[in-house]
Amino acid sequence: MTLALSLPVASNRFTRILTAHSSYRVPWQFDEESVDVARSFIRLKLRLMPYLYEAARTAHTEGLPMMRAMVLEFPGDPGCAHLERQYMLGPDLLVAPVFSDEGDVTYYVPEGTWTHFLTGETVTGPRWVRERHGFLSAPLLVRPGAVIPVGARDDRPDYDHADGVTLRAYGLRPGDEVTVPVGDVTFTVAREGNTLSATCTAPKAAWTLTAGTREIQATPGTDSLTLELER
Repeated sequence: MTLALSLPVASNRFTRILTAHSSYRVPWQFDEESVDVARSFIRLKLRLMPYLYEAARTAHTEGLPMMRAMVLEFPGDPGCAHLERQYMLGPDLLVAPVFSDEGDVTYYVPEGTWTHFLTGETVTGPRWVRERHGFLSAPLLVRPGAVIPVGARDDRPDYDHADGVTLRAYGLRPGDEVTVPVGDVTFTVAREGNTLSATCTAPKAAWTLTAGTREIQATPGTDSLTLELER
């Protein structure tokens, strides 16, 4: 199951509950745990709205789907040619839904060091990975070299995505430069040596830049930030 065609529910056990043969299928019809699981992933989706909005805009203007077969993003990797139980959500998030009752999942990670969005743990590919997840977790990995914009609100989708946005940088290499559109605002994040720099075209609101455990915040009106990376 996916929530609004975007994020996986962590376990097939929950999916089976919601897809039982009944004309009325909602989490609160079952138990508090089902409600907690739905709430957790819905809030995650709402925090990711700045990223999802841009992926939707790209789908509209360029024809690239939000949910992409792995081979579409990695055509030169033969390991991605026939993958049917995982996908890329936009260009930078790998999603591997859990289909087993026990929470076991096996998925393929392309080349590079990928980061679990929910835990910060890393895995280096290319290789296959086997994990076990509970109801409140799922394989959601960030592509190396990506900058994911994370919104400040988790209670509604139609907020100002640039207001209080956090730019999470993952594995940028020296010389990398990433453009991050967030609504009508454009951020640019670049790495030179051991320093990340970020600029904002319309700094009307506060925003934050993070990389690993390092973080720096900008007050409204601040159009640039620099962040020293961990050595």
